[in-house]
Order: sequence, then C-alpha cells, then structure tokens
Amino acid sequence: MQVTHEYAKDVLIVVKLLKSPTRGFRSLAGQFLVFQLVVVAVVLVAVAAVSVAQSTREFRDVRGARMIAVAENMASTPIVRDRYGDVGVAKVLAPEVDRAVALSGAGLAEIIDPGGTVLVSSDPSRTGSQVDLGPSRADEGRAWFGDLSIDGVHSLVGEVPILADSGDVVAIASVSERYPSLWELMGASGERLLFYLGLGAALGMLASWLLSRRIKRHTRGLEIAEIASLADHREALLHSIREGVVAVNNEGDITLLNDSAQELLGLTDDAVGSHVTSVGLDPAVADFLLSGEDGRDVVIVTRTRVLALNRRAATSQGQRIGTVTTMRDSTELAALQGQLSSHKSVTDTLRAQTHEFANQLHTISGLVQLGEYDSVRDLVGTLTRRRAEINDAVTQRISDPAVAALLIAKTTLAAESGVSLEIADDSHLSALSPALATDVITLLGNLIDNAVDVSIGSRPATVTVGLDDGDGLGISVTDSGPGVPEHLREAIFSRGVTSKPEVPGGRGIGLALVRLVTAQHGGTVEVTDGPTGGALFQVWLPTAVTARKAANA
Repeated sequence: MQVTHEYAKDVLIVVKLLKSPTRGFRSLAGQFLVFQLVVVAVVLVAVAAVSVAQSTREFRDVRGARMIAVAENMASTPIVRDRYGDVGVAKVLAPEVDRAVALSGAGLAEIIDPGGTVLVSSDPSRTGSQVDLGPSRADEGRAWFGDLSIDGVHSLVGEVPILADSGDVVAIASVSERYPSLWELMGASGERLLFYLGLGAALGMLASWLLSRRIKRHTRGLEIAEIASLADHREALLHSIREGVVAVNNEGDITLLNDSAQELLGLTDDAVGSHVTSVGLDPAVADFLLSGEDGRDVVIVTRTRVLALNRRAATSQGQRIGTVTTMRDSTELAALQGQLSSHKSVTDTLRAQTHEFANQLHTISGLVQLGEYDSVRDLVGTLTRRRAEINDAVTQRISDPAVAALLIAKTTLAAESGVSLEIADDSHLSALSPALATDVITLLGNLIDNAVDVSIGSRPATVTVGLDDGDGLGISVTDSGPGVPEHLREAIFSRGVTSKPEVPGGRGIGLALVRLVTAQHGGTVEVTDGPTGGALFQVWLPTAVTARKAANA
C-alpha cells in the first residue's frame, strides 16, 4: 500500500468541499479579516476614550482654576460687596455678572445667598430660584470648584464666598461652564489626533487584509471545517495502515507515529515530539531514522523483530521538512528464510555426500573389474571406519538426534570446502524438545555456515563447535578466519539488506536470525576474538534446561 495513493482520497474530499458556496466573510480568511477589523476598531475606541478622558481632565483642571479666578474677581468687586443686599439687586448687579461671563467665556455667572437662593444671574429666568449647593464649601467661607448639574446639564462650577467686614459669608459668587460634548472634546485634541486615528484605522485595515490573504494562501483556501475534516481523514488513514509510518523533522524529532509503528518499535504516543535518540529505540533503528539512505529497503533486526524499512525525504513547497519512514514486520519472513537456508544446507550436504559416494563407488567398481578383491575389502573397511569415527565423534557427545545429524552433515559439507569441522572434547548435549531442537539447529546452522565461509583459505582451516547444557544451553563456534573488528561486533547482528547482494562484509540475515532466536529465548549472543585467532561466537539460552527436562520427563 502506498500512502501517497491513499492521500488522493483526501484530495477529492477537499475539492468537493471547496465547491461549497459559503465563501466571503463566512470563510476563514474573511472571519479573520472581520476579527482583525474589530480589534482595530476596539483599539481606536480605546485610544479615543483615553484622549477624551485626558481632554476632560485637562478641561476640569484648567477651566476649574479659571472659574475660581473669575468668581474671586466678581466677589471682590466693590459694587458687588456693597449692593448685594439692595432691593432690586438683580438689576443693579446684572452688568457685573454679564461682564464675568464675557471675560471668562463661562456659560453662567450668579450671585447666590448662603441659603441657595439665586439673587442675580446672567440667565434672568433663574433669578429667585432655589439651587442645591451640593458639596460646595463656599457657604462655610471656602472657595470651591467641582461638578454640579445645573438645569440637568453637567457643568463645571467655581464658587467663592462674599464676606462681610465681620468675616461672615453674606453671599456666594458662582461661575459655571457646561462640560463639552464628546465631539468637542475630540476636536479639542486637535486635528493631529483625528489624522492619526484615521491613519491608524487605514493601516490596521490594510494589515488585516494582507494577513487574511496570507492565511488564505497558507491554508490553501481551506475553511475551518474543511481543515478539521482533512485532519480527521489523515489521522484515520495513517492509523489504519498496516505498515508502520514514522515521520521525523530536520531536527531529528518524531512528528508522526502511527499505531503499527508504535507496536513494531515498542513506543507510545508520548514519543511524538521527542528526539529519536531519547525514546529508547534500538540504536540501529535510531541511526537509520536519522541518516538512512532514501529509496532503499533496509532490513534491521532488533532484539525481538526483523524490520524492513524504507526512508524517503518529505518536502513542502520545494523545501525539505524531514523524512517519512515506512516499516514492515518481516520476522516471519526471516524465519522462513532461515528454514529455506537449512533446507538448502541439507541439499548441499546430500549433494556433497552423493559426490563422495559416487567417487567411492567408482573406485570399488574399478577394483572389482581388476579383480582386486582384497583391496575392495580394505577400502570398504577404511570408509566404514572413517564414517563410524565421524558419527561416533558426534553421537558420543550429542544425544539429540536432530542436532547430531546436522553436525554430521555439516562436517561432510565443510570437508568439501577444505575446512575441518571439529566438536570440542568437553561438549555435551542431552535430548531436546522438538521446538527447542529446531531453534538450536537454526542457531548452529547459521553460525557454522558463517564460520566455514570465513575460514576457507586459512591455514589451518578449522571450525570448532562446542555445546554445553550444564547451566542452560551454551553454544560456541570458533573459526580460523580474519575475525570481526570490535567496532562491527554489534552491527553484524542487527543489520542486513534484502533483495540487494552488496551486504557489508558479505553478511546477510543469518547472524541477525541468530540474535532474534536467542532473544526469543531470553538468551544472549556475543562475538569475541578466538583463542588462536579468528572469531568466537557464543550463545547462551537460559530456557534450555527447563525445556530439556520437560522433554525427558
């Protein structure tokens, strides 16, 4: 299954969704534009409100002081101090209050008695009316300015007491001015403020429009519901694929991990967002995810599985954004390959024995034709003894018939290649259960084949096999080859290439199978230098004792 093919379904869904008539301001870009315009409007309103509040405060401070000054000037005028109590005072002092209004630009000037009755007013209709002095302290002999409501109009009022020679308050000089309207306050801030507000609104609208266009371009014109639908389909697709899928960005962080990959690698959802080297992956898998070759199937053997991985670069708009690796579980395939190798080994052994027997029969036939019957008897005896020696050398130490048969066959096959296969003198193996015997044959077959291959041409060409079931089951195979460099002793068990002949060092899946089978039994496998050169492979299976005892019970 190719992931890119499945993504074609999502493309069709997107095309269908794009035909929806719900565009305009109902689109994501349109909604974002409206939202940005609302934000700009709120900012402009806030700026205007701050400006109005500042203008109001300045008006109150500046004009309040002016109202106090005009009221003090009116209260200190001699005619006001002398004639405030006369009959017809409204006509006598009318010019004074009118002059106060004219000089200050105030809206209203009045003289009020301490009880709140208006004696004189620049608005004749208010003469004789009763007013509420509010929080004013002028009736107590103190000048005051503040906010009062005059005939329902919010006004700034300044009041100053008119004192008699005795110091008593005999009247109050009051000068007031209504607060300017909102537009007047904004206008008072100057044309510059209006210009900046207009410029800010224009720039905000332009920036919002450009940003909405950018969002539309980066989201490919998709709307919120469409993006959510596409994401849902993508998640359903990736997590339903039987193959594992792992995406890694350019920094080496895992950005995607589907269900199959989690199962194959033994990870959880928490691994997404973490670096490849920090989630406990097998080192060979981690190295491949970070630096593997593109477009090549690579087999990596972990301690429990055989994985076939393929890594491809991922790009977006021409830029590399990371890699996508697909993986398949090839454990069963590797086991079948091991069985096939065992059958091939048996076939090769039979071929070698057939060749050997044919040569011996030809010799016997010639001797018979020559009438050398004594020589025939001597040759047959020698061959029988040699065969018996080989069988005895194996069966005296190896009681399991399947393992013994394998060693006898491998001895003959190795001899055909010019390699001597020997059984260590201290070897001992009792009968095994059929399942365990099959696994032991797999281990021995691969190790012996590998040892024979690397020992061909060496002097002396020898492979030594040791078996010990005293504590668990120990298997050792020593060759006379060049040995394994220390820096490759882990790699030879973990990595091989299927469908490609150029395996590093000529090693394929055989040694990887050795570690896999060993791990399935909870055992260990390692390679070191042999006592007389070459390589020494050692396998230990802790479950072998239990299995053997169960088979013998």
